[in-house]
Amino acid sequence: MVTAVVSAGAAFMMALVIGVYVIGGNLANEVSGATRQLAKGAVPSAYRTLVAKWGNLCPALNPALLAAQLYQESGFNPRAQSAAAAQGIAQFIPGTWATHGVDGDGDGDRDVWDPNDAIPSAASYDCQLASYVKTVPGNSTHNMLAAYNAGPDAVIKYGGVPPYKETQNYVKTITTLEESFAAPVTRVDPSKQAAGAIYFAQKKLGTPYLWGGNGTADQGGRFDCSGLTKAAYESVGITLPRVANDQYNAGPHPKRSELLPGDLVFFSTDPGNSRAIHHVGIYVGGGYMIDAPYTGAVIRFDPVDTAEYFGATRVTEDGAKALPTTV
Repeated sequence: MVTAVVSAGAAFMMALVIGVYVIGGNLANEVSGATRQLAKGAVPSAYRTLVAKWGNLCPALNPALLAAQLYQESGFNPRAQSAAAAQGIAQFIPGTWATHGVDGDGDGDRDVWDPNDAIPSAASYDCQLASYVKTVPGNSTHNMLAAYNAGPDAVIKYGGVPPYKETQNYVKTITTLEESFAAPVTRVDPSKQAAGAIYFAQKKLGTPYLWGGNGTADQGGRFDCSGLTKAAYESVGITLPRVANDQYNAGPHPKRSELLPGDLVFFSTDPGNSRAIHHVGIYVGGGYMIDAPYTGAVIRFDPVDTAEYFGATRVTEDGAKALPTTV
C-alpha cells in the first residue's frame, strides 16, 4: 500500500517540480507597495508594535532591518547575555548603554533588560550612527550598519563600508536577514535548488519518524520534521539551522497563493510569533507537502491547509548563510 502511494505521489510531485520555473517566471515583478512591511509573525507579537514604530525612526532604517538586527543579536530574547557582557534583546554593552540607552516607554528609567527601552534605544543608536556618516557617499543603510560594526570614523575614513572582512560580512548578513523579516514587495523568485530538495525528500517517503532524527546510520536513516528539511536542503548545498523556527528565517516569505514546490511551510499554534513554530514540511504543489509528522507516523504527503498553517519561506543560499549560529 505504501509503495503504491509513494509511486503515485512521486509522479504527481515530479510533474509539479518540472513547472516550477515556468510558474516562477509568470510571478515576477508584481509590486504591492513602496513601503516595506514586516512579514506575518516574523517578529514576536510582544515586540511587533515596537519594531514597526521605531524601525521608521530615520530614513536609513526600516522595521525589517531593525528586526534583523534584534534577531541576529539575541533571537528576540530579552534576557540574553553574552560572554562579552552584552545585555538584553539588543545586546548593548554597559558602556554603550550608558551613553545611548533611552527611556523608550517614558516610565522614568532606562532598563537594558526591558524591550520597551532596549528596542527604541537600538533604533535611536542606529539613527545616530546614520547621522554621523550622512555625508559619506554610497548606500546610507550600508554605511549605518558599517558604522555600527566598525565605528563611524572608519566609514568616514574609507568613504563608505571599510575594507574589513568582518564589517563587510556584517553588512551583508543584516541586509540579507532583512529580507526574511520583510513582507516582499514583489513576487518572490523561485528557488534554484527546489527540485533537488524535493527529490531528496521524495526518496524518504515511507521512512518512520524519529524525534531528533537527522537521518544518520545509527538512527536508522530516520528524521523528524526539521531534520528532514535540513537534510533535503543540505543535499543541494544549503545548510539550514536544525530547528524549524530558525529555518523560517532562511529567506523571503511568499504568500499562501504564491507557494511553489520547494518552499518550506511552517505550522504554529501562535499565528503572531515565528519563534513558536513547531512543525515544518516541504511544499510539493497542489496544496500538499512532504513532511515527517510525528512519532508513530512515516514521512508522507500531508495537506498544507490546516488550522495551524503559519506561513512559508523560499530558502535562499544567502539567506541560510546569514542566519546566526546561535539565537
